[in-house]
Amino acid sequence: MKRYAALAQTIADSIRRGDLAAGARIPTVRSACRAYRVSPSTVFRAYYTLESEGLIVARARSGYFVADLDDKRVRTSQDTPRKPGASPTGDDTLFRLIDSLKRDDIVPLGSAFASYSLFPMSSLWRYAATAARNMDRAQLLAGLPPGHEALRRQIAMRYLNAGAALPMEEIVITTGAAEALTLSLQALTRPGDIVAIERPAFPAVLQAVQRLHLKPVEIPVDPRAGLDLDALADALDTHPVRACWFMTSLHNPTGATLSDERKRALIDLLASHKVPLIEDDVFGELHFGPLPTRPAKLYDDSGLVLHCGSFSKCLAPGFRIGWVAAGRYVEQISHVKNESAPAADVPAQMAVSSYLRDGAYDRFLRRLRRNLAAHQTQMLAAVRAYFPPDTEVYAPRGGYFLWIELPPHVDAMQLFDDAMDNGVSLAPGPIFSVTGAFHRYVRLNYGRPWTPAVEDAMRTIGTLAGRQRQTR
Repeated sequence: MKRYAALAQTIADSIRRGDLAAGARIPTVRSACRAYRVSPSTVFRAYYTLESEGLIVARARSGYFVADLDDKRVRTSQDTPRKPGASPTGDDTLFRLIDSLKRDDIVPLGSAFASYSLFPMSSLWRYAATAARNMDRAQLLAGLPPGHEALRRQIAMRYLNAGAALPMEEIVITTGAAEALTLSLQALTRPGDIVAIERPAFPAVLQAVQRLHLKPVEIPVDPRAGLDLDALADALDTHPVRACWFMTSLHNPTGATLSDERKRALIDLLASHKVPLIEDDVFGELHFGPLPTRPAKLYDDSGLVLHCGSFSKCLAPGFRIGWVAAGRYVEQISHVKNESAPAADVPAQMAVSSYLRDGAYDRFLRRLRRNLAAHQTQMLAAVRAYFPPDTEVYAPRGGYFLWIELPPHVDAMQLFDDAMDNGVSLAPGPIFSVTGAFHRYVRLNYGRPWTPAVEDAMRTIGTLAGRQRQTR
């Protein structure tokens, strides 16, 4: 067991024995460093593990305190990484959240999608109409796996521009990223296998693992530093992990991005264990800085990374065009694709290919990134203005999600119910974990034009959170 995991376990045991009572302050980071002879980073990781399990709570400018273990919202702690075999929770809440997207009377801040109005849909539909008029039998058959050649060539060129010289033959077109990721899991695993996933992870990961009868082992993700590589090393040493499914850039829900150095270390670690990585990179194009995020795939010399991307999040929602750069597994992916749904939408493939060929995509991305960055700034200002003062926000360097840590005694599930009753949706933290952890976290979506309705929705959530805090 790594030092931070051992420290977390020691403190957890003290809490369960009653040595540390509910409400008691636990040692400061500096005191813990001296007492346990460990580094500050070790203490921070240990405290984050305990906090994510609901055993301790952070209070702004006050430190860390033992949570009320009589509160049914608190989950019992387990070793990090979490042992495999648990099944996802929060399905009812997730279904309610998805269903709310159809309602005009709900401001969809809990949505996983950016507003349709941000995308160049009129132009894309014109390209699609032209493709449909000119499509012949040969082009229809070209949509079969591995997919339309012109589109695969355009995607390969984008990899080349990012620094990865991938052959077009490695790329398989799919019906969106969800299919790319699920096909990758199916190609690499069998029912009963253990897969490493992130904690927190977006709900589609938990659903896919459950649907394919796999056993998840959860690896913590720090909102600032990203995936915990020490915990992953422990999991690889402890469990027969058959595959990993990680978002190394602009993680959903936390927004964390692994540094290039840590991405390289991740690939080296997996290569040493001969464990393949399914890299979910659907938000990689939505970086705010001048330099693009670099996928971990760039550091893969052994073909163990299956890099999954999509145009749904950054260009064409509704077109359902994704892909997987499958490395050494391209034949397996094509085989599984043929068995399930052989052809992605051919006119849509041709339309996206033509849009990329004409150079319109990069121009559009620059505009979209500027818009999203502006929307993030506005939502951060709204959090500061309307939310309780000890709320903490993890602002990513791209994408369109804020991961928000609520003050002690504010419960995300209750806040979800209250917000829905007041015409606003949010994504509560428990839907992002196998065990329903993160009961003090919510994810909010700033991927829509900032309007008075959105401003009012933020004021509503902040007011409801403040009321909970005052009454508990």
